[in-house]
Amino acid sequence: MPQVLIIHEVADYPAWKIVFDNAADIRREAGERSYQVLKYDSDPNRIVHFSTWTSHDDARRFFESPRLVEIRRMAGVKAPEFLYLDELEAGVL
Repeated sequence: MPQVLIIHEVADYPAWKIVFDNAADIRREAGERSYQVLKYDSDPNRIVHFSTWTSHDDARRFFESPRLVEIRRMAGVKAPEFLYLDELEAGVL
């Protein structure tokens, strides 16, 4: 499954989380299948969003859409970095 790793700073995590949660339906419709939200241990407003998608094309189309650019602005997202990844291996130890 194609995966996307997004690293970004937010102005205020609780405010960002409300917008993120409210976008769950549009993320699912766009092709997001699972996600994790993590934070830096040294900065609660530095967020990592790791997600699995139906395809990289679906993810890019969603993340680059004018609608999502506006949602990010409303959520206080600063300079997101997007990494489009393919899993090579996974395991549990």
